[in-house]
Amino acid sequence: KIRTIELEGKTVKLQIWDTAGQERFRTITSSYYRGAHGIIVVYDVTDAETFSNVRQWLQEIDRYACEGVNKLLVGNKSDLEGKKAVEYKAAKEFADQLNIPFLETSAKNATNVEQAFLTMAKQIKDRMGSQTMSNQAGKSTVKVGAGQTIGQQGSGGCC
Repeated sequence: KIRTIELEGKTVKLQIWDTAGQERFRTITSSYYRGAHGIIVVYDVTDAETFSNVRQWLQEIDRYACEGVNKLLVGNKSDLEGKKAVEYKAAKEFADQLNIPFLETSAKNATNVEQAFLTMAKQIKDRMGSQTMSNQAGKSTVKVGAGQTIGQQGSGGCC
């Protein structure tokens, strides 16, 4: 799915791959990680087991995704206050320990859903911008022939 958002006056297109429910097919899921610029790990705030699985998902990301890939932890179903099994504070502390941004969302009433995508897009933009700046600081262009300039392919991903 393609999602278009506005970020700092620019239109950004995000290609979204939802791998929910594919836990049994790790080889399929791992292929989604390769080349991804950002990964949002979502758990259900009403199901403590899904939160317990977050560490394993993050290990999968570290194993298969590009080094430095942006991550965002999201607790979904925040609208179900009375059924919460994972408290905001515990999830936030966990995310802070790993230096990963954290949000609670509700897909049902759209709370923070747009913010999650904006947060991820901004993280990616900031990282890609700093990579571009560091590429420009070094030898990032090569002169070829009669004044043709070819920029080095920035490895937006890795793999």
